Amino acid sequence: MSSAQTLTPRALELLERLVAFDTTSRLSNLELISWVEAYLDGHGAPHRRVPNAEGTKSNLIATIGPDIPGGVVLSGHTDVVPVDGQPWTSDPFKITPRDGRLYGRGTCDMKGFLALALAAVPDLLAAGPQKPVHLAFSYDEEVGCLGAPDMIKVIAAELPRPALVVVGEPTNMEAVSGHKGITTFKVTVNGHEAHSSQTQLGVSANMAAIRLMGRLCDLSEQLEREADPASPFTPKHATLTVGQVNGGTAVNILARECVFFFDLRAPPGVDPMAVLEPFFEDCRQMDAALKAQFPRAGVSVVRRSHTPPLAPEKDGAAEAFARRLAGDNGPARVVAFAAEAGQFQEAGFSTVICGPGSIDQAHQPDEFVEMSQMERGAAFMARLVDWAARGE
Repeated sequence: MSSAQTLTPRALELLERLVAFDTTSRLSNLELISWVEAYLDGHGAPHRRVPNAEGTKSNLIATIGPDIPGGVVLSGHTDVVPVDGQPWTSDPFKITPRDGRLYGRGTCDMKGFLALALAAVPDLLAAGPQKPVHLAFSYDEEVGCLGAPDMIKVIAAELPRPALVVVGEPTNMEAVSGHKGITTFKVTVNGHEAHSSQTQLGVSANMAAIRLMGRLCDLSEQLEREADPASPFTPKHATLTVGQVNGGTAVNILARECVFFFDLRAPPGVDPMAVLEPFFEDCRQMDAALKAQFPRAGVSVVRRSHTPPLAPEKDGAAEAFARRLAGDNGPARVVAFAAEAGQFQEAGFSTVICGPGSIDQAHQPDEFVEMSQMERGAAFMARLVDWAARGE
């Protein structure tokens, strides 16, 4: 049978290899995918790609064990956030051990989990599993959970029905049964350029965009006031933030264009499109008013991404499974960040989040995962091997 003592060093070696691939979301992940495929081939584990339309990125699905229903999916994303402008004190794409921590981009978010899942492969095969374990590695999670939907469709349509899904986002190896969803938008305001002393001859896209952003600020404050006191989330309410603004050419020119991006993170049961309808109506009215002045002016709103929330399941099979393998007897937990878990649940799978590391370190300079977390993750995987061998 598998043991955490043998799994841990194998996982650390794999983590070093995975972190060395710069899989920032703006780049391709195919080099990493090819390397993982070679690793799986070396162990005789079948796998398949689910690429994007351009063929520049790919999900990867692998099955270890018999081709029967009732298996477990271990899911994680291969992409990481940028390191640009962050004050790293070590090479972000090289593992640096220090004070019981492993520093490097993606160590906790979430290549640590991928390394643990891959480290379990030889032990699973040696154990002669009676139940399958499926690996599901995605792309572009960090930019809107864009890759997972196609992968999930394949799992739902073409694999013998798995019993549950474990998404290995960083939760300190504790079971998390719920997360908020996230919906992101791009708003483009087109004005009409003129000298800033002659406001009667043009319209500033920046000034118009500021009014729209003010409306979002008002809506954000309203959501906070109307927070459900019984909500288990922190913060309890749906949160709305403008994350990026770009507009104007020079200080003395009425801005021709202003573009801003915002996101709404809503807990289960809150419809983001309904929440934003008053804002959309403001955009429609402003669009008409601007076009009445200058036909090429106006406002457009494009939804960039939509990731559904993960709703806690009453007596959820996935949560019970993760708790048993993690040795977790703690209280029910939910998180404010979004993940692919909601997408799996939307497809009908019992789903839980459980992985090594803390979200507090994710996206940070000098991102790290504690060695103790990797050891706990290895113990989780060792128990998974035992479960698969027994075929419970």
